[in-house]
Amino acid sequence: MSFDKLKQNRTASINKLVEAAEKLGTTKASYGDDRIWAPAVDKAGNGYAIIRFLPAKDGEDLPWVRFWDHGFKGPTGRWYIENSLTSIGQSDPVGEINSVLWNSGNEKDKEIARDRKRRLHYVSNILVLSDPANPDNEGKVFLYKYGKKLFDKIMDIMQPQFQDETPVNPFDFWAGANFKLKIRNFEGYRNYDKSEFEGASEMLGGDESKLEKIYNSLYSLKDFIDPSNYKSYADLKRKLVEVLGAEALGGTMTAEASVETSTHVSKTADETPAYSSKESKFETSSTDDDDDDSLSYFAKLAQGN
Repeated sequence: MSFDKLKQNRTASINKLVEAAEKLGTTKASYGDDRIWAPAVDKAGNGYAIIRFLPAKDGEDLPWVRFWDHGFKGPTGRWYIENSLTSIGQSDPVGEINSVLWNSGNEKDKEIARDRKRRLHYVSNILVLSDPANPDNEGKVFLYKYGKKLFDKIMDIMQPQFQDETPVNPFDFWAGANFKLKIRNFEGYRNYDKSEFEGASEMLGGDESKLEKIYNSLYSLKDFIDPSNYKSYADLKRKLVEVLGAEALGGTMTAEASVETSTHVSKTADETPAYSSKESKFETSSTDDDDDDSLSYFAKLAQGN
């Protein structure tokens, strides 16, 4: 939509976003990609920044996109770091193997499935307002990848639980809210629990010439769920054989899960490498961000749901 329409339609935005998030079930970025912003942390693992989440780009419905990936090291010593085809509604070989492991009744198999579970990510456009570690980033539009815990904070401010709280659309230019990103090291992982939204405010004082310039600078989010940017089922299974070894792969897949890979090959181009979160500038969120989602997914997959 145009910038003028964005302003006119903003009052209905919260309900639309909450509804879209609920439909999700809760509710090409590569190394050196200068579109990506990640907060810096000091030697102790602490970091701080202030950002503003931005609305959807013209032609796109939502100000976020959701996808999953896998990242683990196999017994061969090689790494498997690939986007999950479940992000685009297709069968994924790692998901199938994890389902077999999770439902084997063996606790050791469950631990392996946990180590290889799919990882949930969201991506949004943001404006960096304060970045003490890298002041050159301030005032610029970036893509920012974050986990379920930060997405939950977005949902909390859009649908507050108490009567004295007013719903706020954090993606709104005029009545959104700045987000204070507070990072600390907790048990070896980055923790964002202390991060919080400020009160509702106009961004950049409501200067519409500046706001329109930012609106026209938004990045498309479609790349993250574009099937052409995902490897085919066959290619991913070949990679799994390299990482796990043919014997390990065959030993964990049932006859149903080990369907001929040719039946799963994507009809779209599969030559473009999938995004590698391990090699990107994206930070790693706490490992328990999406455990419930991933592990229940293993169980449902085994039941054919």
